[in-house]
Amino acid sequence: MKKFLPWIVLGILVLGLYSWGKAINNTAVELEADAKTAWSNVESAYQRRNDLYSSVIKTIQGSADFERKTLNEVIEARSKATSINFDTNNLTAENLEVFQKAQANLSGSFSRLIANFERYPELNTTIQFREFIAQKEGTENRINVARDRFNEAVNKYDIHTTKFPNKILTGMFGFKEMDRFKSDPGSEKVPDEEYNFN
Repeated sequence: MKKFLPWIVLGILVLGLYSWGKAINNTAVELEADAKTAWSNVESAYQRRNDLYSSVIKTIQGSADFERKTLNEVIEARSKATSINFDTNNLTAENLEVFQKAQANLSGSFSRLIANFERYPELNTTIQFREFIAQKEGTENRINVARDRFNEAVNKYDIHTTKFPNKILTGMFGFKEMDRFKSDPGSEKVPDEEYNFN
């Protein structure tokens, strides 16, 4: 019996290490999947906004005298924003920045378009435009919530995969740190505007 004792101890150690490694790997897999799902929800929220913009664009296109240059800028920005797709296995800072810039460009061009509505009262009274105004704020809130949830999911994944000793095993298993969704450059600054309250 004594001659088998080292083999029994070795077997227990191997089984313990296997169970430990399996638990670390499986948790990393689950957290990575959660982060990818959270990113899909971000894309879904942006898609909702793009669909909302599309309905307003169709309404505007029906107005023959509406400013075409601004409308064409929005259509082009929307096309660029919706054409960006990347693999969720490659959520790098560079990819997120490209996605974010395209969305910011669309949002900016659309804001310029909406500013022109004041000159076209007949568009302001359409049902589609009123529905758009009612839904726009809720859509932007959904986008913010989805981005926050994505960052929370990435945070949980990154904590699990980068703390010691998990980092050793997750690195061997091929898990990489994920990048978070960041605000647009300069958005932390207070807008430099003067307000006239008279």
